[in-house]
Parts: sequence; structure tokens; C-alpha cells
Amino acid sequence: MAQLSHEDLYSLEEYARIRPEFRARVMAHKRDRRVLIGPNAALYFEDALTMQYQVQEMLRIERIFEPEGIQQELEVYNPLIPDGLNWKATFMLEYADEAERRAALARLLGIDRHLWVQVEGFDKVRPVANEDLDRETEDKTASVHFMRFELTQPMVDALRDGAPLAMGIDHPEYDHSVSPLDPRVRESLLQDLH
Repeated sequence: MAQLSHEDLYSLEEYARIRPEFRARVMAHKRDRRVLIGPNAALYFEDALTMQYQVQEMLRIERIFEPEGIQQELEVYNPLIPDGLNWKATFMLEYADEAERRAALARLLGIDRHLWVQVEGFDKVRPVANEDLDRETEDKTASVHFMRFELTQPMVDALRDGAPLAMGIDHPEYDHSVSPLDPRVRESLLQDLH
């Protein structure tokens, strides 16, 4: 997929004018890119539109308008755009109660290595996780992880031919899967592949 450039971004003034409509479009788009796995875990699949929104919001919040600052934001977020043979996702452990969340994060050490996606007829694909920095200590994992699922061309071809897609987590303390994926999510994720 194409990386974002300065030309893909709105000026701060223009973004202020269109932000409500743009935000509504992105939120609708994100609904078809979320996979809930069990009651407390979700994968949020990123793409050029979700990253454009992140960059626009950072530029807005930080009031960045100088070309060098804009380039720095692009360099942070462009790596989260899939490149045609992978999916990139933000993985979140979601517990509303703080005490429950703390206990779960201690119990779920290594959960980032227990996620998987599977195209029917192929082995499970485990993610490359947290390439930017380690998100786990000796006694707890983080509630947010960044994932890259690398696919092969035969997997992509099978998906294009209609093969079912499943996702899950097989951690001893959290074992849930989704099969098959919601057709709208599957179709949205297909758009990331070539």
C-alpha cells in the first residue's frame, strides 16, 4: 500500500473545517476493521485512512504546520500501513475495571505471542509484535500491543478465492477464537492485500 505523504494531508485550517465529517467517515470505516476476540481483547486493523486520521489528529493537537514536524509524524505512522502482503493491527486488552485489568495483565504475560490469524487450508500465522519497543515486564504485559501478520501470496490468493478467515488467541489464560470473520471485516481486510 502507498505510504502517506504531505500531499495526502489537510492543512490545519482545512482540517478544522472538515474534521467532523472526516472523523465520522473514519469511525464508520474503523467499525469494519475491529475484531473482538473473546470478551476482553480486540484487534484494530490499521490502513492508510486510519493512519491519515492519526496524523491529522496529532498535527491538530500539537499545532504542527512546519514541513519537518509533519514529516516526523509521517515517519511515526507510515510503518503502521500494511504493504500488501500483511496486516498491521493495534491489539488491545480491554477491561473496564482497573483492578480486574491489573490482575489480567499480570496473568496474560506473553499474550502477544499467542495471537493468530488463519486462512483455511494454511497454518496459523503468528504476529511479529512490538517492533518499536518491548511492551512487557517480568510481572505484567501491556494493554496495548502493535502487531504485523505476514501472509504468503498463496494465502492471499486463497482469501481472494473465498477461503474462510479465522482469528484467535490460544494463551493458557485466555483462549478464544472467531471463525469465520464477519463478512464486512473480511472484505475490508482484503482491501489491504494485493
